[in-house]
Amino acid sequence: MEANVEILKAKLLAAKIRRDIVRMIGCEGQTGHFGGSCSSADLVAALYSGVMRFRAGDPSWPERDKLIYSKGHAAIAQYAAMAEVGYFPAEELLTLKRLGTRLQGHPDRLRLSGIEAGTGSLGQGLSIASGMALAMRLDGHAGGRVFCILGDGELNEGQIWEAFMSSANFRLDNLIAIVDQNGLQATGPSHARMRTEPLPEKWRAFGWHVIEIDGHDMGQIIEALRKAREHKGNPIAIIAHTVKGKGFPFAEGVASFHNGMLSSAQYDEAIASIEREIDSLIREGANVQ
Repeated sequence: MEANVEILKAKLLAAKIRRDIVRMIGCEGQTGHFGGSCSSADLVAALYSGVMRFRAGDPSWPERDKLIYSKGHAAIAQYAAMAEVGYFPAEELLTLKRLGTRLQGHPDRLRLSGIEAGTGSLGQGLSIASGMALAMRLDGHAGGRVFCILGDGELNEGQIWEAFMSSANFRLDNLIAIVDQNGLQATGPSHARMRTEPLPEKWRAFGWHVIEIDGHDMGQIIEALRKAREHKGNPIAIIAHTVKGKGFPFAEGVASFHNGMLSSAQYDEAIASIEREIDSLIREGANVQ
């Protein structure tokens, strides 16, 4: 029963994150990184709904876990999660990318407390996360973890592979990399731009512990993250097989929604469908509890 409640709580947060993504991007006038934000929403929800240690009212809490959203263009999913768990008022989400907002198109740690690093120049996040994991070890924060969400297209960057090598060399078992493997980049299939497969075998060869999951199965996500927290001896890579634009049929698996604009009809369809999902999850949660 407790496990079911935990999974339902995370699913509900994921649905609210997707609703917030739609509202933040809006329609007929503003583009936004819709596809990759929706593909990673379940992963982010699992982290913020119970796996990751944090205090929304004290973002600088020394014992916190840290999340680096290396694919920073999709950090609107993180903004949504942060608002839903209390870092800042939810109404602020609607200021996304406006002049003077704290919610930049790519995350800015100097503007928004709770963001650990400025990312979006792809390929750098895992190096930053590795440095933070080393610092945690030196500072004696033995229980702390650094989570780093990567895009599969981002793996084209050479610096990523240097970080794979150095993280394994230093046996950073407090570092957990999560690959949002949705198979699409801005202009088409990832494999048609740069073949990086087979990822599990390559990462193991570098010295990482690898877990593969369905990145939209909340039970699998939570279980993988729990196991990753407990693993000792080397860094952990969770390869999450996902769908770009997940949750909205008109956008699923469509490369143009990497950074796209919703029509009024698509906006209304998305809001209506996600509201139905939220209502269903709330009813289901009431029955379980």
